[in-house]
Amino acid sequence: MTASLISTCRLLPHLPRLMQCRNIQNQHSAGVNGLEKVVSAFRSVCGEDGVTLGEAVREQHGKDESKHRCRPPDVVVFPRCVEEVSHLAKICHQHSLPIIPFGSGTGLEGGVGALHGGVCFSLRSMDQVLDLHLEDFDVTVEPGVTRKALNSYLRDTGLWFPVDPGADASLCGMAATSASGTNAVRYGTMRENTLNLEVVLADGTIIHTAGKGRRTRKTSAGYNLTNLFVGSEGTLGIITKTTLRLYGVPEALVSAVCSFPSVQAAVDSTVQVLQAGVPIARIEFLDDVMIGACNSFNSLSYPIAPTLFLEFHGTEKGLEEQVNTTEEITKFNGGSEFQWARDTETRNRLWKARHDAWYAALSLRPGCQAYSTDVCVPLSCLPQIIVETKADLVRNRLTGPIAGHVGDGNFHCLMVLDPSDEDEVHRVHLFAERLARRALAMDGTCTGEHGVGLGKRALLREEMGPSTMAVMQGLKASLDPKNLMNPGKVL
Repeated sequence: MTASLISTCRLLPHLPRLMQCRNIQNQHSAGVNGLEKVVSAFRSVCGEDGVTLGEAVREQHGKDESKHRCRPPDVVVFPRCVEEVSHLAKICHQHSLPIIPFGSGTGLEGGVGALHGGVCFSLRSMDQVLDLHLEDFDVTVEPGVTRKALNSYLRDTGLWFPVDPGADASLCGMAATSASGTNAVRYGTMRENTLNLEVVLADGTIIHTAGKGRRTRKTSAGYNLTNLFVGSEGTLGIITKTTLRLYGVPEALVSAVCSFPSVQAAVDSTVQVLQAGVPIARIEFLDDVMIGACNSFNSLSYPIAPTLFLEFHGTEKGLEEQVNTTEEITKFNGGSEFQWARDTETRNRLWKARHDAWYAALSLRPGCQAYSTDVCVPLSCLPQIIVETKADLVRNRLTGPIAGHVGDGNFHCLMVLDPSDEDEVHRVHLFAERLARRALAMDGTCTGEHGVGLGKRALLREEMGPSTMAVMQGLKASLDPKNLMNPGKVL
């Protein structure tokens, strides 16, 4: 592999300031220059078909669903088991080659870009569901297993895995980014639902964060290494197995849609429903712009107004109590009568509309492109930040429909912009920074579930402060002293 393959990080022209990558550092050049010498070693580990230098495959593995575009990796390997991952990592460590783990490529912050070239570990061939314990409500899966594949596997067991980020992401990738989604208000995020991880470190060492084979619901033994790796975005190690908490499939499910006269009324209802102790499964907010886009895109006819999509899980009797309490609260805040979705087909159609929000937003301005940013704040601050954000969008003439997991204080602005309009690009850049800092000023976070990746490293430093960042950098240096694991991300 020649030195000419080392190029500066390329970026799509439509968000150059918002998504600027660092220049390639020279520290990894020698390792990449020597890559040809180790390709045969890679092939001896995972076979001829397990290693590729093809441009198309490398390009595919050098990007996610975000608008960050850097150079592709120099080689892609497809290990079939943890032992092969370990052997490949040892080769990379010996030759100082960067390692970029790759799951399903559904991330939104450029977490799989190869800033320093190196080796992409595509984990799709490791796709087995392992060690299902029905009586203990847990399962262990390899990194090629997606959430939909797991729930399909569990279909006849009476159990399911509820964490749902929308995309059919790989479960180990979801652990790596601390994913959540529409069900998190009741069932929690990946942090609450990950019991143990098998991780390959930069030098090839295999560890189990809670001890090999351990799968208890709680422990007070030692440091919480599991949650150290959950959300680490591939910068500390490669997750090769995750043990997950499962749940019983609810006896009954019902969904509803309710519109409101104002954003304040909708968000106030959300906060009050949670304060009333209703164990609601999903409570999703769409502003008037977003619900209009969803109506058009999915041939629906909901009122063009701030709207809540709700879902209740439980027994028939329990649902009645949940619904009655929620209806009382929404009516008090000026909400409309509930439009019900009781049968599976209607519920699926309703939630498909919510999950299609990205494409619905794009349909507002054909030919334009989208950029999604998210923040999260304490629930008491949610009405204020959404109202202020709506005003900011109007004031700066920006198209940014809002959709959010408001039960967690988390929401997304789906920015639709013309990449050829430099003034609009600049206004989007400034808006995104204001939104993040508005959340930080309210004791919130710059990212509720998208992760840091490339796009929010500076904001992470502002959020954590220098002392906490120093601790993080110390942990990184301890586990990855050569800075080979997904370098240039997060920190």
